Amino acid sequence: MSLTSATPRDAAAAAKSASHFLATLPVSARNDALTSIHASLSDSRDAILAANARDMDAARRAAADGHLSSSLVSRLDLAKPGKWDDMLKGVLDVRTLDDPLNVVTLRTRLDDDLVLERLTCPIGVLLIIFEARPEVIANIAALAIKSGNAAILKGGKESTESFVAISEAISRGLDACSVPNGAVQLVTTRDVIPQLLALDAFIDLVIPRGGNELVRYVKQNTKIPVLGHADGLCSAYLEASADPTMAANVLVDSKTSYPAACNSLETLLVQESALETVFPAAAEALLAKGVELRCDARSKAAILAKLSSSADKIQDAQDIDYDTEHLALVLAVKSVRNLDEAIAHINTHGSHHTDVILTADSENAERFMAAIDSAGVYWNASSRMADGMRYGFGTEVGISTNKIHARGPVGLEGLTIYKYKVRGKGHVSAVYGEGEGKKRFLHEKMDL
Repeated sequence: MSLTSATPRDAAAAAKSASHFLATLPVSARNDALTSIHASLSDSRDAILAANARDMDAARRAAADGHLSSSLVSRLDLAKPGKWDDMLKGVLDVRTLDDPLNVVTLRTRLDDDLVLERLTCPIGVLLIIFEARPEVIANIAALAIKSGNAAILKGGKESTESFVAISEAISRGLDACSVPNGAVQLVTTRDVIPQLLALDAFIDLVIPRGGNELVRYVKQNTKIPVLGHADGLCSAYLEASADPTMAANVLVDSKTSYPAACNSLETLLVQESALETVFPAAAEALLAKGVELRCDARSKAAILAKLSSSADKIQDAQDIDYDTEHLALVLAVKSVRNLDEAIAHINTHGSHHTDVILTADSENAERFMAAIDSAGVYWNASSRMADGMRYGFGTEVGISTNKIHARGPVGLEGLTIYKYKVRGKGHVSAVYGEGEGKKRFLHEKMDL
């Protein structure tokens, strides 16, 4: 990995050149690079965490002055319990995954001695633009190298010291490897995002990692395909048949385990017949964790009738609350008559990220999961399960709400595309057709 102050065009051209070489490296060479990166990061732990601490001090001051959001500060903290270990584990997990390249997915005999194959290959050059989240550098470097892609990374100024420290460690890890220096680059020049987004001749895919303002800006200002999601407005629908203890546990985890995450729960829809049965236990559990509930009239009345404390944490919902990614201990609550009304609300107000149904009715669960237009649809499971490591992808470059190429947590498979190879012996197209004297294709499916 190189820290580059080159012009955006020069950096992108170098990445394009490196991508062509990287795509030819055997998986053993790519895995060796990940082993070396992991060792270098481990050896550099103290220096990286010290750099992150300096970023955190500056970020907390900026947040106190109202210049940074608390959710962004939370994402910046690399010393948060488990975060450092998860970053390192992600590198090793990617190393142990099967090689995603040169996997044959189709083989057809077009004619004698004329065989068509479709096989996986790298996308090419990835541009990753991110805010905070210093672990993104290690995640992206591991996934890019294993999938044979070059990557250009541009981070926000709020985490510059962390990014530089991690980048230097990765660079040292790659010094003894066969991965070319230009394969992973951290762009340190400020205010170059517009220029990078214009380089569609070199960059094949943009992956924004940050708040919805960043993602929307990227999508509106580039011709390059964009992989990502603008919002993580996740919802849960609570039915009367749900087990109260199970439902409360799932909702508490979905909302409170990491409120600033894009897979954190933001809206709870409650079946009217569950308002006086299952809902109070769930509400009490959420309130006990410090969650502010912004309720419509019916759900608010149901809570106040059952609970004698935490009334200050129960507020009247405004319409905007059901369209807001709160990224904090705030949950919008709304009562709905039935499954159809819940589905309509989620498909209208949600962000197509991850949505949950809590029910004992398997027929309703399957209907919900078929009808909800989201990348992840869960039955009796926390929305926080929407994560590349939890899916077994090793780590992820992000979660996509796109409907082409890759959707949901995007790991190695999402960073590959495919190409077609044809092997023949002088075959030409002119001899094939339907007329007299023309040959017909065999189109015989062959074993993979």
